[in-house]
Amino acid sequence: MKKLSLVVLTVSSMFMFGQKTSDYRYISLPAKFTSFKEDFGLGELLAKTLKNKNYIIVPTDKLQWPSEAKDNPCNVLLADIINDSSFLRNKIVVTFKDCNDKEIQSIKGTSNIKEYKEGYQDALKQTYSLISPTKSIDHNQIVTKTVNATEEKITSNNSLVSENNSAQNFSNGKIDLQKIQIDRSQFILANPNSSSPFATFKTTTKNDVFRVKLQNGESTLGYFENGNIVIEIPQTNGEYTKEVFSKK
Repeated sequence: MKKLSLVVLTVSSMFMFGQKTSDYRYISLPAKFTSFKEDFGLGELLAKTLKNKNYIIVPTDKLQWPSEAKDNPCNVLLADIINDSSFLRNKIVVTFKDCNDKEIQSIKGTSNIKEYKEGYQDALKQTYSLISPTKSIDHNQIVTKTVNATEEKITSNNSLVSENNSAQNFSNGKIDLQKIQIDRSQFILANPNSSSPFATFKTTTKNDVFRVKLQNGESTLGYFENGNIVIEIPQTNGEYTKEVFSKK
């Protein structure tokens, strides 16, 4: 029950957070920008830029993080600068990723200055206007509200998970999954022994056809067929196999 409740919470949080850079307060910079031979003053310039946008730069050493960041590392955004230069121009890409390595924002900057240090810094300055100031949202408060809302929903429905599980068990012969309806537009297939869903389904404009997000992050399609749930599983050669989950 706790595992499945956590699955519901995870999915609810996933759809609740339309994450943007400005949703974060803390940002961590790497000790070294690995795509550059040297720093070229980029770390100091980016840190100054972010501080001017009211972000708090935390040290590379997590032991020195503020308690709010240390208690929940997902309160911290991870910034990086990537060398994307061409033969004629100095180009950089500033990226921001969350604690799950998901890219939140990517900003490109280009300079006609040929000297490396001046060119890279000029390219970085081009990204300044596209970095939004922080809104200083406390993710702990959001998660707490989500937990409370999920618990209330489960309680008010006399255990949402149990209700959906009563006749919603599916299997492909190798793994057993449970269909949990999140709301009218989305449901998940969950493994009771995992805290993340095997697959998340969202409705499309066509009845019984869904956009599917797999546990490994891949996106594909799914649909109902003769009472079964079918997922098109992407293969490395670009083709798809048909995975059929039958109701038990």
